[in-house]
Amino acid sequence: MITGSKVRLRAIERTDIPNFVRWLNDPEVTENLLIHSPLSKAMEESWFDRHLAMNPNEGEVLGIEVMVGSTWVHVGNAGLHGIEPVHLAAEFGIFIGEKQYWNQGYGREAARLMLKHGFEDLNLNRIYLHVYETNPRAVRSYEAAGFKREGVLREAVYKNGKYLDVILMSVLHSEWIAANK
Repeated sequence: MITGSKVRLRAIERTDIPNFVRWLNDPEVTENLLIHSPLSKAMEESWFDRHLAMNPNEGEVLGIEVMVGSTWVHVGNAGLHGIEPVHLAAEFGIFIGEKQYWNQGYGREAARLMLKHGFEDLNLNRIYLHVYETNPRAVRSYEAAGFKREGVLREAVYKNGKYLDVILMSVLHSEWIAANK
């Protein structure tokens, strides 16, 4: 487990699949994700099996939990994807699927925990992400976690009937160290 003040990150389990299916079939949740079609339980089970078979050095997805009363509640996922062993870089992804936990700082803390894990445990040099221009709340959260804007991929994604610009953001290991002294 990777534990912060309000959030902990843990390995995902097969029993989490019903949450994934519910979250990833909710248009509000997927509005800012690269998902275009409904997902079935079988599709998520197949993804989970591929995830389990993957070498952990290639990437990982962790469940985000928050304490509610005396119980940890699974509210979303965060991951480091496509870990590059030569360049020591990975792509960060996150979503909070339980909407009642939006706008409470859980995503920002989970992002910081993933950055800490990526830089301090996995020895990464660069962690980057892509975020839609239509998601200023996420941009602010990423900036608060330490990400910096690198550029814009113009009209890179087609979503909900229109082309969207995608903002590229990253954090370097040296920036993480300087900000956390």
